[in-house]
Parts: sequence; C-alpha cells; structure tokens
Amino acid sequence: MSKHFFGDTAVLTGRSLTHILRSPDTIITTALTPIAMMLMFVYVFGGAINTGNSSYVNYLLPGILLITIASGIAYTAYRLFLDMQGGIFERFQSMPIARSSVLWGHVLTSLVANLVSLTIVVLVALLMGFRSGAGVLAWLAVAGILILFTLALTWLAVIAGLSAKTVDGASAFSYPLIFLPFISSAFVPTETMPGPVRWFAENQPVTSIVDAIRSLLAQQPVGTDIWVALAWCIGILAIAFGFAMTTYRRKIA
Repeated sequence: MSKHFFGDTAVLTGRSLTHILRSPDTIITTALTPIAMMLMFVYVFGGAINTGNSSYVNYLLPGILLITIASGIAYTAYRLFLDMQGGIFERFQSMPIARSSVLWGHVLTSLVANLVSLTIVVLVALLMGFRSGAGVLAWLAVAGILILFTLALTWLAVIAGLSAKTVDGASAFSYPLIFLPFISSAFVPTETMPGPVRWFAENQPVTSIVDAIRSLLAQQPVGTDIWVALAWCIGILAIAFGFAMTTYRRKIA
C-alpha cells in the first residue's frame, strides 16, 4: 500500500463529495423513494397488517433503512461509470497516487451520502410516530450494522460501475436489491407467507439484518440474529471487495 494512500483517498473523497454538494438532489432523490414507501405502507396498508404490540412504523423502519441504502448505492455505480467513460481514471494513473484510492474515494462518498439519507429517513419516521427507548449502545450497534451493509452494497456497486456498458446498466443492478426486502420480514411477519416463500424469506440476508435492527431498537433480546446479520454483511463485503479490486486491476492494466 502506498504511503500516500490515506492522503490520496481523502483528496479523492473530497472531490466526490463536492460533486454531491453541487447536486444535492442526489441525496434528496435517494431519501424520497423510501420515505414515499414508508408513508404509503404506514398510512395505506399499515392498518391491515398485524405486528403485535409494536406500531407499524416501528416495525417497518428497519426495512425502509435498508431500501434507502440500496437506492443510494445506484449513484455510486453511476458516478464510477461516468468517471470510467470520461477518462478520469487514465488521468489518475499518470499521477503519483495510490491506485486503489480512486475506488475508496467513491466508496467513502457513498458511505457519507447514505448516512445523510438514513438520517433524513429516521427524522421523517419520528414525525410519523416512530419511538425507541434503545440506549446508546443499541443505537451504535444499529449504526454499525447499517455501515457494514452500506459498505458491502457499495462494493457491489463498484463492480457494476466498472463492468457496465451503459449508464442505465450501471444503476439498474440496484433494482433487485431494492426488491429483496419485499420478500423478507421487512414489511410483514414471515409466518404469514406460504411455505417456499417463507423459506426463502427466512434464509436471505435482509431478514436477519432487519430482525436484528428491529430487536435492538425495541430493546428486545437479539439472539443469534445479530451474528447472522454480521456474518452476511462481512461475507458480502469480503467477496464484493475481492471481485471489485480484481475487476479494477483488469480495467487499468
């Protein structure tokens, strides 16, 4: 690793963040879709869904947070694709900078932008009646899970941005990720689903992550959900990072 890695990454992250600050509609659009979903599900479908003693907005919020992240990472793939097509990467290669810092700049920008979007969504949820008595440690655990999930999906976005042939292809990969929470415990208890759908819902990553966050916010025992959630996040992150770096090396070779 180049001794200039951290300095180079900070500069390139600042460059990407400047682009977002000049176009704040990126974050607004990212937060708008999950907020619209939250409003629709709480005020249209919420009364028909039995979530026990918990209010539906409390039950729904963890899944909405994951959808927020899945929506936000599409912009990472999009911006990375534009940099590739615009020849920025070739210019960076001619400079004495750490090559991997180019990707890390996009990844850290995605992390910051998604954290802002998540904050906006939580504030709207509070206005809609979301309440949690969770302590500082529980909130830190929730933040840690969301950060790991963001990093994991962002590195998937890096692969898409480097591999895509068109602008639409660069961002379209996120659609299945946005859809995945609908076949999980994010919106309804999995017990209400038919057999094969229930099996899939209970054994895919979103359900364990949603259940862990929901239990932490509700001050309930987390059980094994948090370890399964962490295993999914770390596993996806490690695999995506490996594939992203391999794809990047091939592109700049």
